[in-house]
Amino acid sequence: MKLNWGLIGGGEGSQIGPAHRLGAQADGLFTLAAGALDADAAKGCAYAQKLGVAADRAYGDWRDMLQGERNREDRVALVTVATPNATHFEITKAFLEAGFHVLCEKPMTMSVEEGEEIVKIAQSSGRICAVNYCYTAYPMVREMRDMVRSGALGKIRLVVTNFSHGHHGDATDADNPRVRWRYDPAQAGISGQFADCGIHALHMASFITGDQVETLSADFASTISSRVLEDDAMVNFRMSGGTVGRLWTSSVAVGRQHGFDIQVFGETGGLRWASEQPNQVYYTPVGGRTQIMEKGEAGLSTEAARLSRVAIAHPEGFPLAVANIYVDLAAAIKGEARDGLPLAEDGLRSMAAVHAAVDSARAKSAWVDARPPMFR
Repeated sequence: MKLNWGLIGGGEGSQIGPAHRLGAQADGLFTLAAGALDADAAKGCAYAQKLGVAADRAYGDWRDMLQGERNREDRVALVTVATPNATHFEITKAFLEAGFHVLCEKPMTMSVEEGEEIVKIAQSSGRICAVNYCYTAYPMVREMRDMVRSGALGKIRLVVTNFSHGHHGDATDADNPRVRWRYDPAQAGISGQFADCGIHALHMASFITGDQVETLSADFASTISSRVLEDDAMVNFRMSGGTVGRLWTSSVAVGRQHGFDIQVFGETGGLRWASEQPNQVYYTPVGGRTQIMEKGEAGLSTEAARLSRVAIAHPEGFPLAVANIYVDLAAAIKGEARDGLPLAEDGLRSMAAVHAAVDSARAKSAWVDARPPMFR
């Protein structure tokens, strides 16, 4: 039976909204039953109805949706929060406390204290709070994680990752509302590009290696003078198991398109994956030739095979990676264990790293503790 699903934000013209709508409904596991899709109430209600939501469940804002869904027998089982960063904490907290499962866009909160509160609420309520680190749901990323876990690379020495694009590199476009908010502290928080894209790369490093960031050193730059927050960042980090990490993230790297990739180097081999060619992983054993491992081929891990949806040599794009998050969410809501689902604890670690990176950058790249207080 399909689960009822509600979406907050992600309305008409949204960058992330279509990926959530396609992903949630790709496998027939969820039905879009309720929505508060836009800050403009009339516009949001009209668009929700256009998408098939009943008029009485097309809400003007998230508070109306919370009140309207709270006591329904057919209330939504899962709420996705796809609103601007500054609203994530308040909405996520309210729905968790009302007994709803939540999938929140990243960053989960604006502060470490808020992140710790969300973790505690999720734990005490028994509700799932997931965070949309959807790149970890690509099949070949799961293959890399399995190879590291199995010891195929030996002890991991070094992780090099970046998430760098050039789509905000035009200074004449700096006042575009879809660009400007990302560098506005009132809407984005204390960090721009690192909180927007860099934490995807940082989380991926932890996800694949099975290790957590312990300390970091950061250098931030606002290369377009009108921006308050950084549009370029370099972050060095050390993980609790001894792995060394290097991360670059930028929104002014003109010529780069999506630009998210990761390399993992161990004692006995190395791996490389890029989101623009997500079907392949490059594997090089020590002393051996580089091999191209292909999504859908025989001999891959159970997780990689489970999350592969189409035949070998056919591309699987971003919406299907998001769909894999919803597949695991549906299973978790029904009580099945799903290893790899990014949860509130991951969102908290990311926010702690953001604040640590800001502190480090302000202190001329001093090394600082990147762990949330509750995990030290």
